Amino acid sequence: MISYKPFQKLLIDREIKKQDLLKMTGISSATMAKLNTNEYVSLEVIDKLCTALGCQPGNLLEHIADSKLS
Repeated sequence: MISYKPFQKLLIDREIKKQDLLKMTGISSATMAKLNTNEYVSLEVIDKLCTALGCQPGNLLEHIADSKLS
């Protein structure tokens, strides 16, 4: 599973409001909702977030192994 918990933490640490990030990146509120619920978003969205936040994809997401596959 992909988790966007690092993304959430980054926004908190930098004191960036989600509404401000929507304006900075041009992504939709529906896409932001997907990020909040760990749903799939395209690499284009990840690219826009990395550009706006000056970070790498690893700063936005993490892989959590599915215990069923272990």
